[in-house]
Amino acid sequence: MILSMTGYAHASADFSAGSLTLELRAVNHRYLDLQLRMPDELRGFETPLRETITAQLQRGKVECRINYAARGAQSGATLNHNLLQQLACWNDEVQTALPNARTLSVAEVLNWDGILQTPTASADELRDTLLGLLQTVLQEFSASRAREGEKLKEFLLVRVEKIEALRLGVMPHVPAAIAAYEFKLIHRLRDALQGAEDERIRQEITLFASKIDVDEELSRLESHLTEMRRILVKGGAVGKRLDFLMQELNREANTLGSKSVDAEVSRSAMEMKILIEQMREQIQNLE
Repeated sequence: MILSMTGYAHASADFSAGSLTLELRAVNHRYLDLQLRMPDELRGFETPLRETITAQLQRGKVECRINYAARGAQSGATLNHNLLQQLACWNDEVQTALPNARTLSVAEVLNWDGILQTPTASADELRDTLLGLLQTVLQEFSASRAREGEKLKEFLLVRVEKIEALRLGVMPHVPAAIAAYEFKLIHRLRDALQGAEDERIRQEITLFASKIDVDEELSRLESHLTEMRRILVKGGAVGKRLDFLMQELNREANTLGSKSVDAEVSRSAMEMKILIEQMREQIQNLE
């Protein structure tokens, strides 16, 4: 499986003390750059969160955002009966001492600090809920990256075949181009080197022919394209290896263009460079 470094996933979980929402997003980056954004009450779980994420991701600029909402008075809060009884005793004492004093209203009692008790999660419950939610998000995150990676794989394979077609199209032109250029060169050298021996002319032609011969470049292009197919089929973390191959392919395409003495070969070399650049841009998104 080939994974893109670009991905997004989120999920929420409810538990006794409230709800958690976890969001994970990533874009391409040379290394793994992980940023965790969470409430202070969850900072104690930062280390296991980092360890879980880094165990599954190798490259990318990753942002993990966590929101925690504790349950309020409308969500399972209970009365503090001890405090309620104490307020009732105080109310009776005040009424006895001050008969004209106003008694406490229900609203005033409910707004009394500490009268309502909301459920609180234990550290273990909060940790288990958080890490379980993270696993759910990571599964969807990996699935989204795999889908994007498969698209990029197909994109690259299409261009590999286009470059191979250009390479095969160049091969028949090379011998004919060299022969035609040699024919022109023979006449030019004979005019320039009047009286020179044929052996001297043959040496000059051989030297020049070796400079414009592109058999090695075409052979290396074939080798690099074969290796690229192998890497894409094997999958895994392929980004850095493919990026290196782009440099090699570009080098061969440049040399092919610089050695060319044929318009068709020059055009093919330029098309190759365009395709290589398209691949290089997309490979930056692969893990």
